Amino acid sequence: MTERVNNFPPLPAVLRIKPCFYQNIEDEIPAPHQQLVRKIYMLWLMYSGTLCLNVISCIAWWAGGGGATNFGYSLLWVLLFSPCSYTCWFRPLYKAFRADSSFNFMAFFFVFFLQCVLAIIQTIGIPGWGTSGWMATVLFFSTNVGSAIEEWSTGLWKNAPVREAGFNAVAQNSQGPSLPQYPAAVPSYPDDSQW
Repeated sequence: MTERVNNFPPLPAVLRIKPCFYQNIEDEIPAPHQQLVRKIYMLWLMYSGTLCLNVISCIAWWAGGGGATNFGYSLLWVLLFSPCSYTCWFRPLYKAFRADSSFNFMAFFFVFFLQCVLAIIQTIGIPGWGTSGWMATVLFFSTNVGSAIEEWSTGLWKNAPVREAGFNAVAQNSQGPSLPQYPAAVPSYPDDSQW
């Protein structure tokens, strides 16, 4: 029998970190259960992708005036929950189908239930918890879109002093020079020069 080499997660050979698990659904899982295990694996990939999308949306939220704590927590969630969900619920299910183990099935159902409760809490999106769920999205857009609608309907954006104040506020908050500063008077040069 040939020795199995760990192949998951697939990492580049240049890294000193090596894969931790051996995963081959075609060889290790009985044929009637392979499709189900593949679907559960795709569910895990989708969950990890959703956590990555949450990081991107928290960056946008931070850029739009939200707090940096949401971004920090979302980064923590993706770094913590992606590998933990693989090892705590997908891997027990994989081992349960491979060896027909009732203990691994029980571990999967218990941890997966807790994961679903956590996903529901993240979907609700309590502000400050690092998730851009429903509550956080409604609060963000009600604040920003509400003020934009108010400015648009009142014509405030057409008012020259208001626009100038907005430009000055942006210029003061920006880091570094925005435009070069030229002298007010343009120097005069003699007309008989070579240039």
